[in-house]
Amino acid sequence: MNIWKISLKNFRFKPLYSFLGILILSVSIALLIGIQQLDRSFRHQLENNLGDIDMVVGAKGSPLQLVLASVLHIDNPTGNISFEEAKRLIKNPMVGKGVPISYGDNYKGYRIVGTTQDFPELYKARLYEGRFVQKPMEVVLGSTVAEAIGLQIGDSFQSSHGLAEKGGHDHDEPLTVVGIYQPTHKVMDRLIITGLETVWDVHHHEDDHQTNNEHIEGDVHDEETDHTEHNETESHHEGEEAHHHEEEDQQEITSMLISFRNPRALLTVPRSINENTNMQAALPKFELERLYQFTGVGVKTITWIAYAILIISCITIFISLYRMVRDRAFDLALMRSYGANTFQLIRMVAYEGFMIAGSAFIVGVLLSQIGVYFIFEMITDQYKQQMPLQLRYQELLQTAGLVGLMVLLSIALAIYPILKMNISKILSHEK
Repeated sequence: MNIWKISLKNFRFKPLYSFLGILILSVSIALLIGIQQLDRSFRHQLENNLGDIDMVVGAKGSPLQLVLASVLHIDNPTGNISFEEAKRLIKNPMVGKGVPISYGDNYKGYRIVGTTQDFPELYKARLYEGRFVQKPMEVVLGSTVAEAIGLQIGDSFQSSHGLAEKGGHDHDEPLTVVGIYQPTHKVMDRLIITGLETVWDVHHHEDDHQTNNEHIEGDVHDEETDHTEHNETESHHEGEEAHHHEEEDQQEITSMLISFRNPRALLTVPRSINENTNMQAALPKFELERLYQFTGVGVKTITWIAYAILIISCITIFISLYRMVRDRAFDLALMRSYGANTFQLIRMVAYEGFMIAGSAFIVGVLLSQIGVYFIFEMITDQYKQQMPLQLRYQELLQTAGLVGLMVLLSIALAIYPILKMNISKILSHEK
């Protein structure tokens, strides 16, 4: 007697019940695996992007916004701070390294960040080809930028003002690609790195261009006043040159990324900066933990919904198996009379239950991966951030074990009529 073939025929006999059980169970499995994968990938990506950054110093405002803008580069900055004032923080003996960053332009949605050679070291970034920035108007591309835009070493492009891909005007000064970084799977991959001088020069030249245009528009006078105009022009240039030297002494940056020498600095340095300066200090790990608390509510809600659907699906499987046992009581009793033992009948029911569970698990895993893939693609399009699509075997095994236990419970309840079967009454059609 081939119990497996009998179970397979029973599985096909009522396709509606089988399909309903597989559908509901696969949805719960997809939700469980998908939300675990999203939560883990989200946390890993945020923590991975911190690099060696212990503190961010920027303009007053929301500390979470400061971290999102300066560390993860997915928000607008809170403002600018004085570069001279920020450099004084590095003199603190508790500070190990301070990396200034300045930005406000983009190219096709990818941010152009002016910084120093210490910035790539925060993320352990290495060059794939080319060289580092050595003079203004040179840039090094992150791996994602180079792949998405298709720029090569030696190519030139014009940056756009602002952080949005559309809506900003292009700058006149072209930027030249001199290098490309290796993939780091961090925020470095979607940035265009240049020197601080490039960002300052681009915006300073833009201001000069606007000033000159205003001067040219007003430079329509009679020939009798040419001498007076010449003196005024010289006076204007002298004032402009003095203003330029003043700007060099008062350059601004977006923020300063700081690494501490020892953990004790976390308790004293941020408080001192917030209380005694016009700047704001934010701790990335603390702010991201707050962000986890906000997002954790949604993750827990979806997880509990998935558990509720899992319970409903197991009840559906139990009802399907139980009805099969009750509706086919005569066939089961006849099999017993022909030599089948109770254990073989139990195996027949168990096989059918595990076929439903196995099919649902495969479908659920596929649904979860399809859903996660499209969510990651949406994140990539919106934030220019690629997230690795990872599926841990531990999560699969945990979910498979939970589903297995629930199905075993459904099978155990469904086989109760088999254990209490009265063969003589069933065969004689007695009630």
